[in-house]
Amino acid sequence: MNLLAIVIAVLMLSAPLSAQWVNLPTPGIPRTANGKPNLTAPAPHTADGKPDLTGLWQRVSPKYYENIAADLKPGEIPPWAEALVQSRKENLHKEHMSLQCLPWGPSYSSSGRMAKIIQTPGVILMLDDTLVYRQIFMDGRKLEADPNPSWMGYSVGHWDGNTLVVESNGYNDRTWLDRDGHPHTEALRLTERYRRRDFGHMDIEVTLSDPKVYARPWTIALNAQFVPDTELLEAVCNESTAGHEHWVGKASDDKVTEVKVAPEILAKYAGTYREQDLWGVGPHPRIIEITVSDGGLTAELKGRGKTQLTAQSQTRFAGFFGWGIDFVPDGQGVPTHLLEMHVSGNYRFQREK
Repeated sequence: MNLLAIVIAVLMLSAPLSAQWVNLPTPGIPRTANGKPNLTAPAPHTADGKPDLTGLWQRVSPKYYENIAADLKPGEIPPWAEALVQSRKENLHKEHMSLQCLPWGPSYSSSGRMAKIIQTPGVILMLDDTLVYRQIFMDGRKLEADPNPSWMGYSVGHWDGNTLVVESNGYNDRTWLDRDGHPHTEALRLTERYRRRDFGHMDIEVTLSDPKVYARPWTIALNAQFVPDTELLEAVCNESTAGHEHWVGKASDDKVTEVKVAPEILAKYAGTYREQDLWGVGPHPRIIEITVSDGGLTAELKGRGKTQLTAQSQTRFAGFFGWGIDFVPDGQGVPTHLLEMHVSGNYRFQREK
């Protein structure tokens, strides 16, 4: 999560809840005997027998939000694109669309963002809290062969049994495919498949094709969970530029302040850490694997690849998402948990082994 988005989220959470409909029960949804939403109930259908995707959905994309090209092999991404990704990482992702208050374009489909879906027979709308929207036309029209490039592209859809299939093109080349900064051209084309397997769970597949950059099309899989008893709250980026003037430096600056940590201390930090049920973690907690490598520590957020950590103190290490990792040891120096540090608050990961 980027700094500006975190600041906005904190401001939203600090506003009076009484005026935000955040605790308003969603009418007409299945509930258990104790009144809680029954997310495993059968999926609803529209009057014409199609699955009804209407509702507020939280996408869960632990693997591909950061690196959408995680499954591509060496050589399937050209050197210039790899170099651009590394440059964007070194520059702390300062040019990401969210920091420019610009739409995310195609990366909405693979992000971990929340979306409100409104389904009608002729068009399906997907609404984001940034006031960005997508229109998926279901009236049988075809995509234009040479569309005028736009931020959110153009989308048409059809039903393949119980699966919504969405074809999109016409994206401008100013957006990134993921947080890491994988680029695309105006030749990008997406094919998305949405299948609501029960009331509260949806499987999503996204196939990306951009022959001007990548050697082949590839498909990623993620899912989404229905979010009941609340509403989508707006988060207007341009209302605040807090933090922009302080977003300075490079990722490699951590090396300047690196300290030496004894091998016996590093060995105590190695292990598996599971995210606790805070900040709406729900049924998909993240897992961090810490290993000792080349005289230092390596962290792997399951499915996103490994990151070399840089020691800033005996317990605090930079190089991970957010501000880094802080190990919390017991009296024998063995960590009971770690904290993934963010400006909005730290995420706690309990040690499992």
